[in-house]
Amino acid sequence: MHAKEALGNSNQSFVVEIKSQENHTWQGTITWVEGKKKVNFRSALEMIRLMDSTLSGESDQ
Repeated sequence: MHAKEALGNSNQSFVVEIKSQENHTWQGTITWVEGKKKVNFRSALEMIRLMDSTLSGESDQ
């Protein structure tokens, strides 16, 4: 499953690739299109936190 979404007015785009679903949550990879950065995530909550930290301008992952 692949999805590309532009979120809010921050002009950040993410490509989310869901590689598996275990323990009732997703595991996969999130790619920041503008930042050319790719990070693996282990849960949907972790994916949302990664997106939020990018949108709020934090550099920690």
